[in-house]
Amino acid sequence: MAKRTPSIDTKNLTAVQLMELDACVRCGECVKWCPTYAASGGKPGLAPRDKILRWRQYMNKSYGLKAKLFGPQEIPQSELEEFKDDVHGCTTCGVCATVCEAGINTVEIWEAIRTNLVKKGIGPYGKQNAFPKLVGQYHNPYMKDQKDRLAWVPPDVKIEDKAEIVYFTGCTAGYNQLALAFATSRVLNKLGIKFTMLGEEEWCCGSALIRTGQVHVNDVARELARHNVEALQKKGAKKVLFACAGCFRAAKIDWPRLLGKELPFEVVHITQFLADLIKEDKIKWEKPINKTITYHDPCHLGRHVGVFNAPRFVLSHIPGVTFVEMDRSKEFQRCCGAGGGVKAGMPDLAVAMGEARVKDALETNADILSSACPFCKRNLSDGRDALKSDIVVEDIIELVAEALGLSTS
Repeated sequence: MAKRTPSIDTKNLTAVQLMELDACVRCGECVKWCPTYAASGGKPGLAPRDKILRWRQYMNKSYGLKAKLFGPQEIPQSELEEFKDDVHGCTTCGVCATVCEAGINTVEIWEAIRTNLVKKGIGPYGKQNAFPKLVGQYHNPYMKDQKDRLAWVPPDVKIEDKAEIVYFTGCTAGYNQLALAFATSRVLNKLGIKFTMLGEEEWCCGSALIRTGQVHVNDVARELARHNVEALQKKGAKKVLFACAGCFRAAKIDWPRLLGKELPFEVVHITQFLADLIKEDKIKWEKPINKTITYHDPCHLGRHVGVFNAPRFVLSHIPGVTFVEMDRSKEFQRCCGAGGGVKAGMPDLAVAMGEARVKDALETNADILSSACPFCKRNLSDGRDALKSDIVVEDIIELVAEALGLSTS
């Protein structure tokens, strides 16, 4: 009698990741820090160690000693669907990796498991499954016309036809959060930085596809990376600036992986670029911001890539600013809830996480809660509004523009 086919397989999981699944000792440290687990009211399935244990059990049922002797045990489809929901109820923020006593790279494991499940037709979650079609067809997730990529550019902003510095605007700032695009472009002009943009040739960075396990669906993510890299090369790019942490992470880490080669240009977040200019005394501030400001580290900028100091350096050098830290900051910050597809798939959970982070900020008595990512700004604003708080939520680049006497509208 033929043995039953395993309900799951090991595709997309490396040998190291399979060993990491066995390395979890269930100490529970990750549970104490997990922001989605806390915001859910303690739903057991969202705890990182629970997800690792369940996947490990699935592996044992499919490939363990008993499975080899007697055949793999069937895992009910309903159980896999429930697990899919739980593994997608995670922003892949990475704090569980930061605190893991066994040093497990959980971000990579969550994304690998999501990809594995999607390949088997299990997942992603809810509206997330529309990402490949939307981005593949429109080259942005908002179904906007590519011809409008530069529709936001005001008459006073000067953009070169070709330049060594390219500002990669991103879909969210270019279509929905124009204040960030206004601020970034005007700041660059004010500082005498010659730059260009891709315009219609700028396609989505692919972050939403990759984070939700849809990296291989119709090969859209790879095509986005290939197109953007080629378009940037044609513009003469030697340095590409990003004000969106999600786009920055995608270009810095995901594009080279997808294309199997190093990028032919430098990838820089705008806060890194500004920090270097401040150190070179190339920024002349015009207006003090006499406010107390705290800073929220975007997961994609901080834990995923390691950029922690540049944003703080910029904020602390704006005249008049009193900078204060939240208790949970840098590697230990509490995710705002916007990433990993949670904002699109589980908006209520995302807002609950945003509320928790805003409460952290309110404990500092800050006037302004700042970040360096349009997604963080959106969800922190939603959390602020849900709490009916009057704390101001502003991106760092908006504050820099204000201190340089520039408009963000």
